Amino acid sequence: MPKRQVKTSKKHSAKYIFVSGGVISGLGKGITAASIAAILESKGYEISPIKVDMYLNQDAGTIRPQEHGEVFVTDDGVETDQDLGHYERFLDKNLNRVNYITTGQVYTEVLRKERAFEYKGEDVEAIPHITDEIIRRIKLAGKNSDFVIIELGGTVGEYQNGIFFEASRIMKLRSHSDVMQIHVGYLPIPGNLGEMKSKPVQQSVRILNSMGIEPDFVIARAEHPVDDKRKERIALFCNVHKEDVISNPDVPSIYEVPLIMQQQKMGEKILSKFGMPDRKKDLTEWKKLIRTIKTVKNEVNVAVVGKYFGTGNYNLSDVYVSIIESLKSAAWNNKVKPKLHWIDSEKIEKQGTSLLDGMDGIVITPGFGKRGIEGMVSAITYAREANVPYLGLCYGMQMATIEFARNVLGLKDANTTEVNPKAPHPVIHIMPDQEKKLLKKEYGASMRLGSWPCVLKEGSKAHKAYGTKKIEERHRHRYEFNNKYRKQFEEKGFVFAGTSPDGRLVEIIELKDHKFFVGVQFHPEFKSRPLRPGPLFRDFVKACIRK
Repeated sequence: MPKRQVKTSKKHSAKYIFVSGGVISGLGKGITAASIAAILESKGYEISPIKVDMYLNQDAGTIRPQEHGEVFVTDDGVETDQDLGHYERFLDKNLNRVNYITTGQVYTEVLRKERAFEYKGEDVEAIPHITDEIIRRIKLAGKNSDFVIIELGGTVGEYQNGIFFEASRIMKLRSHSDVMQIHVGYLPIPGNLGEMKSKPVQQSVRILNSMGIEPDFVIARAEHPVDDKRKERIALFCNVHKEDVISNPDVPSIYEVPLIMQQQKMGEKILSKFGMPDRKKDLTEWKKLIRTIKTVKNEVNVAVVGKYFGTGNYNLSDVYVSIIESLKSAAWNNKVKPKLHWIDSEKIEKQGTSLLDGMDGIVITPGFGKRGIEGMVSAITYAREANVPYLGLCYGMQMATIEFARNVLGLKDANTTEVNPKAPHPVIHIMPDQEKKLLKKEYGASMRLGSWPCVLKEGSKAHKAYGTKKIEERHRHRYEFNNKYRKQFEEKGFVFAGTSPDGRLVEIIELKDHKFFVGVQFHPEFKSRPLRPGPLFRDFVKACIRK
């Protein structure tokens, strides 16, 4: 589907919309912010979304996936929160470092300025220096945009995010007509009562009020649509108009949220409050997508094999959210219903590959370290020998290389030096520049990151999928294919379908006589969109259907 064209309005300075959350975490503030962005973009406005993370890390790169979910990487190589992935998918737009702010970034810059005497001898304080730095970064993101939508991480009332709320209050004070506050709150339905309760939202807004902030809208998250009685209570106690309480119930697909919010005229209401013209456009492409999602019947079963699902007694699918959304989009594009099966690679090690029986395709996900890799290798053997469509992403490419070396080339001890530094056959080894960084313990933002070019081999499955000779995809890795073994692999039918322009780095591998067996060193999930699924995901699902 062609990329949507957005005209930038030059008649207005940027408007700022802060999206905060209350009651519980995991409400879907990111989806709410992304949906508002999609609605306003559909009306012809240029949007710049920002995710604010409250931790002291510089970025998300050194945080465990189970701790924080997926690490999303932008074109310019910033390791960010997964919500930037939602923003990119909903806006069909590439974002960069100005769209991501952490407390660590803010304090680092303020302390740098203090050391450089840029404050001219003033005592450096949280207010105004920290808040001014936050505001500077927010305004930088809005330089060429009509709207900046700022999602404040965490929930209102937490100690660590108070300074960001204070910055939003100061922005509103300085330019009242340019700043809007939207608060997302949860209305639980206790099982023993069976009635939706609005008190938690009321208390959440009271905390917001105590910080000098009044919401312009309250987004009411709940299992079911919020009725008029609840809206009236929220309006009365939260000091908003009833029509500005927007119901946002649980729905099967996150891509339905913009339509639900726009049915309540969210876009028109925001524009009216800002005194901006309503361009009367609609969400036609989203409507078509939702019709497809709701009408497809035939299922495709895909095994998603990973090592980061488990967190206590629960499975955390957010670790692979971009992969999941890419597979869903590819399935809908092929007019089938995606049925994804989460399979922990450690379970394959214990229970065997029978867990993969009945699957139409297998995906091996990215990862680091040795835990669970033998289960991944076993799953790849299963896919190769049973001619089951296979897609290996980053670590999934490296594991496919190891599997082929062991079971086809006969290099029984083949491995990656990440797992065994003394492997007799290191078919995957560390990149030279990365080895130097690790020796210096330079872990943060030091991998091969961001968008890199790749030249495709004509006639390969990757070349057919992309329909072009040269592509650019996003990377996040330290290890690479060991070129010392390239000739041995090629002689046995291993295809090097994509390399760096100089031919040195192997980016894509394939098997010649297989229905669909592709491994990529990069992360195609980061550029796949619901209206334009990534070519490799699209063709992978197509192969699954043919199976």
